[in-house]
Amino acid sequence: MKTSLFTGWQARFHAVCLLMLVSALAVGAFSSTAQAQAQVTPAPSETVAVEPLPVAAAPAAPAVEAAAAAAPGFDHGDVAWMLTSTLLVLLMVVPGLALFYGGLVRSKNVLSILSQILVVFSLILILWVAYGYSAVFSEGNAFFGSFTEFAFLKGFTPDSVGNTPIKGLPDYLFVAFQSTFAGITTALIVGAFAERIKFKAVLLFSALWFTLSYIPMAHIVWGGGYLGAMGAIDFAGGTVVHINAGVAGLVGAYFVGKRIGYGQTALKPHNVPFTYIGAMLLWVGWFGFNAGSAAAADTVASLAFLNTILATAAAVLGWTLVEAVSKGKPSALGAASGAVAGLVGITPACGTVGPLGAIVIGLVAGVVCVWGVTGLKRLLRVDDTADVFGVHGIGGIVGALLTGVFSAQSLGGTKADLDIGHQVWVQLVSVGFTIVWCAVVTAVILLVVRMVFGLRVTEEAERTGLDVTSHGESAYEA
Repeated sequence: MKTSLFTGWQARFHAVCLLMLVSALAVGAFSSTAQAQAQVTPAPSETVAVEPLPVAAAPAAPAVEAAAAAAPGFDHGDVAWMLTSTLLVLLMVVPGLALFYGGLVRSKNVLSILSQILVVFSLILILWVAYGYSAVFSEGNAFFGSFTEFAFLKGFTPDSVGNTPIKGLPDYLFVAFQSTFAGITTALIVGAFAERIKFKAVLLFSALWFTLSYIPMAHIVWGGGYLGAMGAIDFAGGTVVHINAGVAGLVGAYFVGKRIGYGQTALKPHNVPFTYIGAMLLWVGWFGFNAGSAAAADTVASLAFLNTILATAAAVLGWTLVEAVSKGKPSALGAASGAVAGLVGITPACGTVGPLGAIVIGLVAGVVCVWGVTGLKRLLRVDDTADVFGVHGIGGIVGALLTGVFSAQSLGGTKADLDIGHQVWVQLVSVGFTIVWCAVVTAVILLVVRMVFGLRVTEEAERTGLDVTSHGESAYEA
């Protein structure tokens, strides 16, 4: 017999008990006196610290139950994914969007656009916590929630869970994730009237526009308002973010006016590699934007993730093909713009359409947005510096409408028994409502800003460049 069988205190104790039992039986076989002693002999075994062990372990069950009851109601994997998604959306803005727009402007204005995006984004984050979250996600009417119910996150604590529309996340995490959506939507607009608007006018406009356009649209679609109740599908922000920002950019470009020399001299992007890098950072960050909107690390997030890959790739190919046919040479700037168009197009549909639907939406968005930044732009006679409307507005409209088609399960989507005709009509109503609401509100806000600060810098300041005249610095020393 191997001695390893008797290793450990339990094995040795059992061996001792066995020997004691054998000895007691042996003695009992020879005399009754010994038998009486054998009955007494096992008594000390009750004092050995073996029998009480189960009793000592018994209190562990209530402790485990108490710990389970005190545990937060969220999955750590979901929390980790949503923390990552929030960081990815932050990456979309600074540096992604900043570099994308920064490369499109002239060298004398690059720092101004970088500053505008960073400061506007920061301003909206503060306003979101102050009253934005409350006005979007609290109960109210069909257009606004309460501006005071959760003002400055009143009632929230670091340990609070389940007080937001997404019950499986810590409250603060959901607030943080949604804050980045509000920030990037407002920052998108500044590209439309870049290179000629006053810095203080941008800030006042952004604060008012966030309050009167972004907040109501987010509540109307995501906060239990009018369009959400109607059944409009907008998974990650086709109407709330892209059409909303695109229309605001178009109206803003009209109000601020064309740049000096627009249509007479070539106002070329000063750094296409900046724009290319920015577009690729947008693509990476957009996975947080789209897949993060699932609010969990689950199959819906996986679908949105795959669709974000496929639609973007299809849009790049579509834009490149159109340029190759129409201009004879496909450009790097066009391919980068196509990527953004595909990302915009798939945003409202990414969680409800299948891979084939994503490819079609991306391809159509890429092709149509080429027209949006060329033919349509000429028809509108507007100087939209970074083509905010041509890409985000038009791409958002394409994506929102096609969401109503390819979300049907019969076409690979996730919506069973979807009436495509009815859903397309609902999507069309949501698009039309967004355009009208945003256009009217933006026009009123710009009139107010014009009266308070004025909108445009002086002609001398514009010719010199906003880097020097508005910020007192230059990106490139002579």
